Amino acid sequence: MKTSPFAIWLSAARPKTLPLALASIMTGSALAYWNNHASATITLMAFVTATLLQILSNLANDYGDAVKGTDNDDRLGPQRAMQSGLVTQETMKKAIGINIILTIISGLTLVFISLNQAMDIIGFIALGLLAIGAAIAYTMGDKPYGYRGLGDISVFIFFGLLGVAGTYYLHTGHLSTALFLPAVACGLLAVAVLNINNLRDIENDEACGKMTLVVRMGAAWGRKYHAIIIAVSFICLAIFSATQIHSLTGWLFLAITPFVLNHVVSVIRAPNGEAIRPMMGTVVQCALFTNILFSIGLYLSI
Repeated sequence: MKTSPFAIWLSAARPKTLPLALASIMTGSALAYWNNHASATITLMAFVTATLLQILSNLANDYGDAVKGTDNDDRLGPQRAMQSGLVTQETMKKAIGINIILTIISGLTLVFISLNQAMDIIGFIALGLLAIGAAIAYTMGDKPYGYRGLGDISVFIFFGLLGVAGTYYLHTGHLSTALFLPAVACGLLAVAVLNINNLRDIENDEACGKMTLVVRMGAAWGRKYHAIIIAVSFICLAIFSATQIHSLTGWLFLAITPFVLNHVVSVIRAPNGEAIRPMMGTVVQCALFTNILFSIGLYLSI
């Protein structure tokens, strides 16, 4: 049966990864609301921009891994658009170009409706261009940083520190040291999603020369690393709630703890990448709902 163009591009956009991109925007906006400075328009445009950036990253990843031969028949993850032959190299390049244009338009709109000071505008435009560059350079180019074990730190920065703090600044026009703990937690939960992806593909990645952090440390340490980053993320949220939120609703995120613990135990016990494969959806849910519950707790604490 012939696959429709819409279905092909929807699959290439990887919609299951999009909630992860929105988590930092949601958390940053919730923190701004908690400080009485939230704007629905800014939140909406930030969601649109983050979604376009995530799609750009996914398309660039599809292109880069296909060109380098990392997306092959031995890979355990879902089949990609270029790998399957449904999208040609030139067509994917055009799609990436179109996405970059849309991302720039959305990002500039967000910046100009949020900020008034010239230095702030220039700074956020620079950060936006850096984010676009990071999305592309993860697997594309001669020296993609995703092939050198730097994907984790990039995800931590863009899906955590910059995502949360940047969104908060767009709402409020200032930063606060209190942002650090939720931003770290959000970033680490995003890294956990990448880690599951890398644990699943560890054998194929190593064979293709994609030296992810998991490939460098080995599967056993990769599982321990997974447990550690999730534990630290919850510790960060707990410290924030204990010191900043004077309400029991600040602890609402703990409601998902049994689900998260079950996931961590399953990862530690997983014998191989094949066993890890079904856990991708689970870790995305863990990350997303932890951030949702934390954000709801902030709203209810006011």
